[in-house]
Amino acid sequence: MTIRLDARRRPAPTGLPTADHAVAHTLLNCLLREVSRPERQSAVIGDELLVRLPRRGTLLRIALRRSSLSGAHRFTGPVLADTPDGPRELGWHELAEHVQDELVLRGGVRNEEFLEQLAASHAGVAAALAERPAPGPDRYLESEQALLFGHRFHPAPKARSADRSAWRAWAPEARAAFRLRHLAVRSHLIAEETAEEAAPALLDTLGRRLPDGYRLLPAHPWQYRLLSGNPLLAAALDRGDLLDLGPGGEPFTATASVRTLHGADAFLKFSLNVRITNCLRKNAAYELRGAVALTRLLADPLAALARRHPDAVVLREPAYRTLALPGPDGRPDTALFEGFGLIVREGLGSAVRPGLTPLLAAAVADEYPTSSAHVSVLLGDGGPAEALAWWARYLRLLVPPVLAAYLDHGIVLEPHLQNVLVCVDSDGRPAQVVLRDLEGTKLLPGHHRAALAALPPEVAGPMTYDADRGWDRVVYCLLVNHLSELLSALADRAPAALAPRLEARLWAELRSVLVEFAEQNGRPARLTALLDGAPLPAKANLLTRWERRADREAGYIRLPSPLAPGLPAEAAPLPGGAR
Repeated sequence: MTIRLDARRRPAPTGLPTADHAVAHTLLNCLLREVSRPERQSAVIGDELLVRLPRRGTLLRIALRRSSLSGAHRFTGPVLADTPDGPRELGWHELAEHVQDELVLRGGVRNEEFLEQLAASHAGVAAALAERPAPGPDRYLESEQALLFGHRFHPAPKARSADRSAWRAWAPEARAAFRLRHLAVRSHLIAEETAEEAAPALLDTLGRRLPDGYRLLPAHPWQYRLLSGNPLLAAALDRGDLLDLGPGGEPFTATASVRTLHGADAFLKFSLNVRITNCLRKNAAYELRGAVALTRLLADPLAALARRHPDAVVLREPAYRTLALPGPDGRPDTALFEGFGLIVREGLGSAVRPGLTPLLAAAVADEYPTSSAHVSVLLGDGGPAEALAWWARYLRLLVPPVLAAYLDHGIVLEPHLQNVLVCVDSDGRPAQVVLRDLEGTKLLPGHHRAALAALPPEVAGPMTYDADRGWDRVVYCLLVNHLSELLSALADRAPAALAPRLEARLWAELRSVLVEFAEQNGRPARLTALLDGAPLPAKANLLTRWERRADREAGYIRLPSPLAPGLPAEAAPLPGGAR
């Protein structure tokens, strides 16, 4: 699907932060959310945020462009530290050292990787800012490749365990597009599973005709390079069990996740032995099998959701394929099985309605307008009334199907900003949403006990959440990671004097949508508690990284909820009669 980029919709030139400031602001976001605010060591005074590091004996301050009801403030300029001679500017590295010292004193735990990871992230941001190529003609792909700064509440969102020269060839922010590496593999050494015949057939059509007895295994070119030293792989190439056909087929384009590539009206999710933010990005064996198992299990529930919420689509992952080359014990070698594993995800051609343009939600909601997908570009010259109308329309597309999936079907969707596409009409108004990536989709045992029992434990276990953990994940991804960030981007459009009222009205509209859903669905207890002001769960990315826990073991910080009744100024009218 190619959407021509209307030049009139290109974002106007706008000031972007330096890499130094962007890294410092992101680290301060994490510190404030996970440590300083819960310990009551922060305050907004006038146009400044003050943050005390009590164990280190340091008072930090930073100027605010705008304060936020949710604590997701907008910073500007450098972080300052109070000294006897007055405030002194801290560079990003010095700030990181202050935070490191505070965390060591707080928990008695050291992390020797911390500063290194922040340095890698700083290098990533600096390179993205310096290299910014012009956007191509496809507006959707532009949105996938627009995330110059990454997650605002992750301490090192652009950290990569790769040198910059290697990274640039495959990076979405560098507009990377390239042909896949084609391998011909003897048929008996191919492992695959499919929920529908067309999915593996797609892979077979990507390359030229193969010798008899061989099947095509596409590989990410970078991953092939990373695995090229494996002795089992080298021996198989020498024997002719694998044939390296070199680059082939049409170019595929890197999307926001880096390892998921778009082309041939499909998405191919490859393994990539590179640590990106938190994790080594490979498809574990249970994830390969789990994607197909979930596609089968979700067929009936997703069909029911589609009938009830026809403007929301979930992309399925109906097949995987990989290399099952025997190791010394005769079983498929795990490093190669997982290293060459790829998941086929449905494309957008049959999912997005004609006339609509899909845009990555993370680009729509970015703090800065780095692409034509940004909400400021979609709204154009529209004022607060238009922003509120756009927001109300979007909420009714996204919120009901996500809640219904959990409450009615026991499905924990993961609608964070990189997992949702906002499909807009020619006027930039949201008309459809697409949810993707079954890796984060989980099932509640109470709803799916029999289906889960029929799967191998190593597959069923990772795709299961208990009810409490599942609800935390839904609320975090939907309300904290996604909607509060989009809400902030909308509130940024208002003049400073009006922004607090607009932010309050946006939260009030979200509350109205939740109340509406609750009343139509018997006022479920969990949703009622949310409306009564239960704290919102926010993933603790800083503390998870500091303690070097696996991402799946991340805990949650509880945030005061702007959804609580009596939100300040929630009924205050906006200019032009908008409410």
